[in-house]
Amino acid sequence: MNRVQFIGSILVCFLFFVACKKVEKSDKTLLFVGSFTDKIPGDGIHIYEFNNETGEAVLKYTLDSIINTSFLRLSPNGTHLYSVVESQMPHHGKVAAFKIDSVNAHIELLNMQDCGGRNPTHLEIDKKGKYLINSNYSDPSLSVFKINGNGSLNPYSQVLKFKDSSIIESRQKEAHIHSSNVSPDNQYIFAQDLGADKIRGFNLIVGENPKLQNENQIKTKPGSGPRHFTFHPNGKFGYGIAELSGKVTAFKYKKGQLKFVEDYQSYQQKQEIYRAADIHISPDGRFLYASNRGPEEDSISIFKIDANSGKLSLIGHKPTYGKHPRNFAISPTGNFLLVANQFTNNIVVFKRDIETGELTKITHEIEVGSPSSLQMHRYIVN
Repeated sequence: MNRVQFIGSILVCFLFFVACKKVEKSDKTLLFVGSFTDKIPGDGIHIYEFNNETGEAVLKYTLDSIINTSFLRLSPNGTHLYSVVESQMPHHGKVAAFKIDSVNAHIELLNMQDCGGRNPTHLEIDKKGKYLINSNYSDPSLSVFKINGNGSLNPYSQVLKFKDSSIIESRQKEAHIHSSNVSPDNQYIFAQDLGADKIRGFNLIVGENPKLQNENQIKTKPGSGPRHFTFHPNGKFGYGIAELSGKVTAFKYKKGQLKFVEDYQSYQQKQEIYRAADIHISPDGRFLYASNRGPEEDSISIFKIDANSGKLSLIGHKPTYGKHPRNFAISPTGNFLLVANQFTNNIVVFKRDIETGELTKITHEIEVGSPSSLQMHRYIVN
């Protein structure tokens, strides 16, 4: 074998080795769907394998005999799933911790803990995956949990209760904590109080017995009903969706403080009653989406984000092809947006134009009972 042949054989072997290494690892995206079960044991959590090229989803696993798993949250690294259990019941709800088998698209229950109040409606996890904050709507409160090394939950270390009200008598006779969000610097928690028209900010005190303290109240417009919130990937801006006014509000964020920038109407049509629901930003930070739940318009509003000021400009609206879009999710690649229409038992999949932010419905649709929460994660599988 001459020198050229020798080098050629080495190159062939190297390329074969690289090809084999590529074959050894692949990626898989899983879609986790939480549902209402009509207050009786039923199919609460579904797991689908999602195709990032076609937008199709294939059912892989169903967790049955569980009640109202209406909100889900993945750990930051995707190894564990957390769910509220027995929401909208006359007694205290629970928070369940599951270990995820991403290879087989399966979950295993680790434990459940009492959430300290009725109607748990939202879960948040800090960026290091060490602490979980639960929002109780009917017994207005926040409960704080330490996450153990194996993903299970300690009993809550704090239940912080609230008493307050605002101007819409039918919805705001008392405080209603609907969600909470950890700040970009992982030091603060901001809770949306729909009943009191307030965003409640706290220091997150970490350790074996985590807690929230030093409340800082941000008052929103009377009758707005703040519901959900999201921070921009650059950490400089935050955006809230107000259920009762149907508006999106932009804020500037710095060192635990939110400063009001501007309000934007989320609905296309003017209505007497608004039920705005969810809000998310595309992975590249260029576009913001919000869901509007009837009674006369079920839609997704699409906004472009100004990277310098944080202000929004409306691009348009897209019907959700179903009723009551309570929750939606953007796929990890940013190529798709999935909408959970709770009242029509369907999840509609839109192809997302990364350059324009526009949405185009694809033919594939997921049929599932009362979908109310969507979580997605992309896994590397050996």
